[in-house]
Amino acid sequence: MWLADGWKDYEVIDTSNGEKLERWGKYLLVRPDPQVLWDTPRKHKGWKNMNGHYHRSSKGGGEWEFFDLPKQWTINYKSLTFNLQPFSFKHTGVFPEQAANWDWFSNKIRNAGRPIKVLNLFAYTGGATLSAAAAGASVTHVDASKGMVTWAKENAKSSGLSEAPIRYIVDDCVKFVEREIRRGNTYDAIIMDPPSYGRGPKGEIWKIEEAIYPFVQLCSKVLSDNPLFFLINSYTTGLQPAVLAYMMGTELVPRYGGVVNADEIGLPVTSNGLTLPCGASGRWESK
Repeated sequence: MWLADGWKDYEVIDTSNGEKLERWGKYLLVRPDPQVLWDTPRKHKGWKNMNGHYHRSSKGGGEWEFFDLPKQWTINYKSLTFNLQPFSFKHTGVFPEQAANWDWFSNKIRNAGRPIKVLNLFAYTGGATLSAAAAGASVTHVDASKGMVTWAKENAKSSGLSEAPIRYIVDDCVKFVEREIRRGNTYDAIIMDPPSYGRGPKGEIWKIEEAIYPFVQLCSKVLSDNPLFFLINSYTTGLQPAVLAYMMGTELVPRYGGVVNADEIGLPVTSNGLTLPCGASGRWESK
């Protein structure tokens, strides 16, 4: 498993009965997590002294209950600063487990010895975008949500990356890649974090099981002649690491060589030293 164990401003303190107790800076949140199938004793005092608790509804969705929590605050990861804000469907604006991938591709960019153009698709609030830019890449950041792109720009400003070569695009990711193919634009690296289900800005429907492999094939057409890496993240149960590896192995290796690795990503749990699984990633990289 690839662990995101480099955080100082974030930690999973404990997990029990479908929920996790987390520290985001100096604030404690309790949020649901479908991976937490165990019901262990809640001995940590944070379970009773939380600043926010997301209650899942039996009808789907849920709502926040706040106890002395600001509307917005920041945490840092190395040189990056992220603005946090609890919003609908339990999220805060950062997926901390992705730091395992940020570190991996940042090292590849720094050691490439050449300018690297990165395409970040389903780019959310910009964690991967800022990591790549801080490592020296020029980045095209694409997300269908105008609000998420605005948030990413705020994170860039907070991280001192306002002048970094980042191009922000509000668009359906599939349609954007199709246009880039027609324009003849290419990229040295692709990052994608596709949702299980989603809608584009004009109502385009995305179902990951049906769409992911054709989309990988499409994206391979905007890779440069000498690509550096290709990263796919998945939070969908059916897309296990071996599935991601197989897709990348059939589409990228015959064309570009290189190697494919895939694994779960996870976060260390402070209270017991165990690891909380948080999804899967597939990585293709040039040799």
